Amino acid sequence: MRFAAAVFILGVLTLPALGKSAREEPKVVEKVTPLPVALDKDFEFRKTKLFFLSEQTPKASQRTHGTSTLGAKSNTPNQKTATVQDAPITFERQYRLYGAVTALDRRQRFGDYFDFFWRAKRPSDVTVRLEYRQEKLHEHVQAQEITYRSARGTHKTEFKVIGDDYFDDGRVIAWRCLLIASGRIVAENRSFLWE
Repeated sequence: MRFAAAVFILGVLTLPALGKSAREEPKVVEKVTPLPVALDKDFEFRKTKLFFLSEQTPKASQRTHGTSTLGAKSNTPNQKTATVQDAPITFERQYRLYGAVTALDRRQRFGDYFDFFWRAKRPSDVTVRLEYRQEKLHEHVQAQEITYRSARGTHKTEFKVIGDDYFDDGRVIAWRCLLIASGRIVAENRSFLWE
């Protein structure tokens, strides 16, 4: 009886996990071709999160070492405030390095991370494409993309330029992210340096 109950509970717990598909990794686009632009208000970017994971551990904020005299007002925040401001950066670094045990593991995680939050107000097949330029490649444009079938609602898409791609070709210096539906660009988000 206990064995049957344990099998039943295990089956109930694993059933929802089977319905979820594994997160799809971006595919590298071999040849980046221009697409027609037909912006659509039904597709939009909501938020963009960029993070650069460098080889050097960031030092505590210089503001934490400031001194002030008693009774005098200072424009520099105290150590507690500076520590709170540095907390998100410290957390993001620990999050991205989680599970990297060896120096090689950590090396493969250094580089640029891009998280794009976007919304489709009607169901459509949407391709999210990140086009970018790197320091050592100058004007050469590279791209990664992920396709979503019948996408509707809010989504998060993650791109990475890390490891050997980062060490060989340098940091990403300019980028643009596109939402593509029916072979047309329906929404765009770009960095200041993108031309």
